[in-house]
Amino acid sequence: MQAKLQRRQTLSDARRALVLDAARAVFSEAGIEGASIREIARRAGYTPGAIYSYFESKEAIYAALLDESLLRLCTAVAEAEAFADRPALTLASKARAWFGFYGAHPRELDLGFYLVHGMRPRGLTSELDHALNDQLKEALNPCEEALRAMGLDAADALRENTALFAHGVGLLLMRHTGRIRMFGQSADALFEAYIGQLVARVEAPAA
Repeated sequence: MQAKLQRRQTLSDARRALVLDAARAVFSEAGIEGASIREIARRAGYTPGAIYSYFESKEAIYAALLDESLLRLCTAVAEAEAFADRPALTLASKARAWFGFYGAHPRELDLGFYLVHGMRPRGLTSELDHALNDQLKEALNPCEEALRAMGLDAADALRENTALFAHGVGLLLMRHTGRIRMFGQSADALFEAYIGQLVARVEAPAA
């Protein structure tokens, strides 16, 4: 009986994965608003009714995709080395982890920032958007904690971490779109330089 239930669960998981793979392609092409359950079902080889046995709406499918993406991001950051009593090294390690994750997986960046259909989270409910934002914050928290360990107060650590993330995402977008080539620069090198400048600024003795 247990083996039968296990096989059934495995089959269900495989079908769900097919739906998510199909949905990723559809969202990439049409965005949340332009996508439809019918098209996702067609790509997955199922009927629309079959899709609803796994997800209640296309927004729920999008949220599931983004949830999985953010889980992988959080794992990458968590696995990056932390250095006891050396928060500057921890900051650099954790920042490189999220930058490297999105650098290696540009579609995840598109998904995470709704770039498949503009810069706004269209189609997602406020509750889903807040929940997903909380997951992103979880991935970025180690950098903020390192900044606080370096001596910044909570407000300054948040500001610097926000600037670090904004700088990194901007570089990633320039690299993914090829725009950075017009400047003859390397996104990785510029990000490393920014981390170095941030550490120097935070560690500089107060005037």
